[in-house]
Amino acid sequence: MTRGTTNPNRLRRVDRWLAGPQGWRLRRHGRPLVVDLGYGASPTTAVELHERLSRVQPEVRVVGIEIEPERVRAALPLERPGLMFRQGGFEIPTRRQPVVVRAFNVLRQYDEAEVAEHWALVQSRLAPGGLFVDGTCDEIGRRSSWAALDDQGPVSLTISLRFGAFVLPSDVAERLPKALIHRNVPGERIHEYLQALDRAWLEAAPLASFGNRQRFVTACRTVADAGWPLLDGPARWRLGEVTVAWDAVAPA
Repeated sequence: MTRGTTNPNRLRRVDRWLAGPQGWRLRRHGRPLVVDLGYGASPTTAVELHERLSRVQPEVRVVGIEIEPERVRAALPLERPGLMFRQGGFEIPTRRQPVVVRAFNVLRQYDEAEVAEHWALVQSRLAPGGLFVDGTCDEIGRRSSWAALDDQGPVSLTISLRFGAFVLPSDVAERLPKALIHRNVPGERIHEYLQALDRAWLEAAPLASFGNRQRFVTACRTVADAGWPLLDGPARWRLGEVTVAWDAVAPA
């Protein structure tokens, strides 16, 4: 059982990403199933996920899954059409395969050696074209990062930061997914990537007078020009969000 810390709007950054660049995954399925895995002591994040994804796909079905029975019982009064709660874990006890599984601040509490096993289990449950999002964020969602996996393996790493809530982009290091959090050391690719973001951010300091948004966009463009395989563009960078191909930051 996780500690269960849940604050309203905590996962807004990853929800925005799921409803934005990943919204096509929901639209291509009729009545797509989405799982909020390990939603915590309060079902707030599952309720918010349903509200946000319903704007993209009105027929979406969200299931909040928790391993602690009392947490599930407490959430049942909030069930409504398109939103349900069930007891379970990484085996995803649903009859249909989910198109999206979101697990935030869950694997953070496991040993790094256990990550691959849990990833593989969730991947085996995904619908064709499905996505598993394993992420971490701070208590109020100002600093977030998440790994995205399809049924073949990890696809990308996304970092999402609130402007004004960081000095350097690498401040997100303590909120990296479990697979990477202990790898932010010299010789590892995630370390090189965060250092590249920091250098580009510092070099873009003269643009600070135009605002942090313009500065971050310029820093991301510098990183992309240096050869880092970024998978998004200025529209996402303006949100303080940048996504890179997993192979570029995978553990050595």
